[in-house]
Amino acid sequence: MAPSADSDRPIGILFICLGNICRSPMAEAVFSHIVAARGLASKFHIDSAGTARYHIGEQPDGRTISTCNKHGVAVDHFGQLLVSRHFAEFDYILCMDEDNLRDCKHVKPKGQSRAKHGMFGEYSEDKGDRVVTDPYYGGLKDFELMYERIVRCSEGLLKQLLQVEKTRLEGTGK
Repeated sequence: MAPSADSDRPIGILFICLGNICRSPMAEAVFSHIVAARGLASKFHIDSAGTARYHIGEQPDGRTISTCNKHGVAVDHFGQLLVSRHFAEFDYILCMDEDNLRDCKHVKPKGQSRAKHGMFGEYSEDKGDRVVTDPYYGGLKDFELMYERIVRCSEGLLKQLLQVEKTRLEGTGK
């Protein structure tokens, strides 16, 4: 991961899944919670989107909200679609699975793009976390497992960003 440009602008992180109601809004909420707990909220612009139009304008799945609330993590999101402008707006576009990554590459505009895109799970120290599986057809247990995986990935992402984006994060005391 190479550092992004514009040292005075918040670091833009966009999480991607299929419908933007389970995995990516949970990742948005958890990562936001973690950076706020570290006193870094003002240094980040965090959001999420989906690669399909199924749930545009809808709140996240109730199981996503209840799982986050159980852990003291607030969820404030309405579904949106990944669009080409996101590649200019965000520094990092992080996908939950290979299908999301493939779809993301199809949306990416031709030529230069500010955003680096890849798999969110690659930031976890647990190599079994590379894919954040979709719990939509499962139960609360699956959402809890997803939450635990997203926490590991979020902690790994922040650890990496603290090294790579050090200049943009200076002055935070972290």
